[in-house]
Amino acid sequence: MAKKKSFVLRIDPEVYDAIEKWAAQEFRSANGQIEWIINKALRDARRKVEKAIPESQEDVLDDLSQSPDTD
Repeated sequence: MAKKKSFVLRIDPEVYDAIEKWAAQEFRSANGQIEWIINKALRDARRKVEKAIPESQEDVLDDLSQSPDTD
């Protein structure tokens, strides 16, 4: 698993309670739910940083792009 940055977040207790309830409904931890919310907001704003493709997948993609069309 990729290393994650840790930081302190000060949040209103009522907001945290709402996040905990939402997280439970989604079978996530409160931390996981907050991370999901942030990632969704970044995607919606088109500011999401794309993760690098692992080398093994790059090789497959290269092979696919070089294979001749068989239509």
